[in-house]
Amino acid sequence: MDITRPGHPLRHLVICESSLTDLAVGIRRGELSAREATDHYLERSRRFQPQLNAYTDIDEKAQERADAIDDDLGSGNDPGPLAGVPIAIKDLIDQAGAITTCGSGFYRQVAERSATVVRRLEAAGAIIIGRTGLHEFAFGFSSENDWFGPVRNPWDTATSPGGSSGGSAVAVAAGLAAVAIGTDTGGSVRVPAALCGVTGLKVTHGRVPLTGVFPLASSLDTVGPLGRTVDDVAGLYRVMAGHDPGDPWSAHQTVDTDSTPVSLAGLVVGVPQPWIEDAPITGEVKNAFSACLDRLDELGAIVREVRHPLLQPSQELADLISAEVASVHRHWLTDPSRQYGPEVADRLQRTLKVSLDDYLAAQVWRAGLRNATTGLFDEVDVLLTPTVGATRKNIGETSIMVEGQPTSYRLVLSWFSSLVNHMGVPALAMPLRTAGDPPPSIQMIGPWWSEHRLLSLGRSLEEAAVVAFRLPPAW
Repeated sequence: MDITRPGHPLRHLVICESSLTDLAVGIRRGELSAREATDHYLERSRRFQPQLNAYTDIDEKAQERADAIDDDLGSGNDPGPLAGVPIAIKDLIDQAGAITTCGSGFYRQVAERSATVVRRLEAAGAIIIGRTGLHEFAFGFSSENDWFGPVRNPWDTATSPGGSSGGSAVAVAAGLAAVAIGTDTGGSVRVPAALCGVTGLKVTHGRVPLTGVFPLASSLDTVGPLGRTVDDVAGLYRVMAGHDPGDPWSAHQTVDTDSTPVSLAGLVVGVPQPWIEDAPITGEVKNAFSACLDRLDELGAIVREVRHPLLQPSQELADLISAEVASVHRHWLTDPSRQYGPEVADRLQRTLKVSLDDYLAAQVWRAGLRNATTGLFDEVDVLLTPTVGATRKNIGETSIMVEGQPTSYRLVLSWFSSLVNHMGVPALAMPLRTAGDPPPSIQMIGPWWSEHRLLSLGRSLEEAAVVAFRLPPAW
């Protein structure tokens, strides 16, 4: 029987296992319709919402958008490179006519205009099927939300998917959307990508516009894609990247979108210290990372330790983000009608204690870090670390066991990601092709504006079977 025939009981496998590119090409060729792909993902999203809580809203109007795409194709028009691809977006990114909640108990804003990234995605033919759950106001790493309930990891629904873009990572991992968009201020794309076993890209600050995105800390905020494969992530990146005159943070930089796989032979890979040796990291992650380095050596890469005293998280890191977060929320914190969840409220109150002297000292620290980063990339092509120090965080627990010691989950999950935002450089998180539920993840870090190079190397690692997506059991 022809399983490509609409209505065939195995038809969902054809859709669910298609890459972003294959799905868009199949829709443009008429092998399936945008409406069929959209209905498939909407049905899965509705069916698994009670178990996973990936969404704050599932958009049934997506069917109208899909019908419009099919009408365009029927008239001989090409809707764009993402023609008919169903996508989920984080619920702090404005979408015209939709309510932006930021995962909060009180913020409810009907967007009059879509964020620049949303307009670019829709102009390329993408279909937004829902708004994904997140840590309240994106200020946290668990996506355990007091107002919408915890987002749950498809690898084990008793565990967190990470945060703050937890719902976006869950939607991709469990096949509720073809791809998804999140934001990353200290790891909020890469941490959930790692805990859900998918790929996530943190872009250079200023590469993707922030217009229409609710801020956490604007000098660090980025918007980034999540997908099952590097190619999926590259497809979204190509559409979203580029200057936006409406965003003061947006850079005038040429966007290179060539992500063709390249040889790993001769690639100089820096292993940064004391960043790794001082990390709170489980034996499982440590062993998987070591095996990855050995495999890179076998493939001809030059693996080299690099060392700088600024290469580790510090108090200045926290002071910088806290000062900016406080500037966003200070006026609401004194309003008794604006209620925050207990964890976020406590953290926000602590941000108010950062003094101007603390903030200025932290700016000096960041300048030193960025100068050190420049020097590192004179020695190596990329830096490589684990993405997170552990692969599982139980919902409701504030610590993760590391070498027999309970350790703050925020420290374990953010150790390798948050420093990258202060560097300002891009990083790609990818699941290793190894055992684990989910498997450990690696983070490849490149110089400023080198996203295309990271994506090329990521595709090479996929071809060499170093990294790979694996569907969580039962989904």
